[in-house]
Amino acid sequence: MTNSPDGLPPLREVISQYDLAAKKSLGQNFLLDLNLTSRIARNGGPLDKGTVFEIGPGPGGLTRGLLMEGANSVIAIEKDQRCIKALEDVTRAYNGKLEVLDKDALKVDLTQLGTAPRRVVANLPYNISTVLLIHWLKQLAADPTAFASLTLMFQKEVVDRLTAKPRTKSYGRLTIMTQWLCNISALFDIPPRAFIPPPKITSTVARLEPRSRPLAEADFYDLEKVTEAAFGQRRKMLRQSLKSLGVDTAQLILEAEIKETARAEELSIKEFCAIARSYRGLKPKP
Repeated sequence: MTNSPDGLPPLREVISQYDLAAKKSLGQNFLLDLNLTSRIARNGGPLDKGTVFEIGPGPGGLTRGLLMEGANSVIAIEKDQRCIKALEDVTRAYNGKLEVLDKDALKVDLTQLGTAPRRVVANLPYNISTVLLIHWLKQLAADPTAFASLTLMFQKEVVDRLTAKPRTKSYGRLTIMTQWLCNISALFDIPPRAFIPPPKITSTVARLEPRSRPLAEADFYDLEKVTEAAFGQRRKMLRQSLKSLGVDTAQLILEAEIKETARAEELSIKEFCAIARSYRGLKPKP
């Protein structure tokens, strides 16, 4: 047996030892190249202060990358019991710098764990990646200091949406909500062959750095509602697509000072925020 740089068994042997066949139901695709996982970790730093969170560590490839690159405290959220058992060896090897929580990431408030600065570095399960991102964005809307950074791996098409510009086909609700709160950079692609099992798509690592304040004033839920309506019928003019909001559409558009003949993909983030502010004043009060 040839050990890896950290003295632990190669990941393929870990998978074999603990019978870690990836489960499609959990969105698992394991990244085994420790050079790649270390590269992701280096882009997630600095790692030596505060707490680094990982979601769905699997057999521990990225986990070990984070620890090898100097992370002082890693909290990994994992609900697959097979993987939790396998990660016990990593916990012992790194003298308590790793804590594994047997929890569902969709039900965990990371801002209540560990110490600041809090960073998330994760190869997100594809089936819950955007749901998790929206959850973290809600927390950033409430507190821009909730996370120091989010370094995340998504399907490439998701990162294309996150980084999109107006008047492009990828520009949409997720673009608006993300760029409103964060500066985002697409870092590098990872091909399917790097994973076990290989997915059918290319993955991309992206880094999100929260803005000190949102790009423009708006309420998170109002902006989410407005963008959902606008892009739900993206080929229609806003005077039509915004009718689903249940308010006086003509007044909404007038107050926001946008063209009623515009389509969703033509508007800037600040213009969507203007619509959200107008909507807040016009919507029925609870």
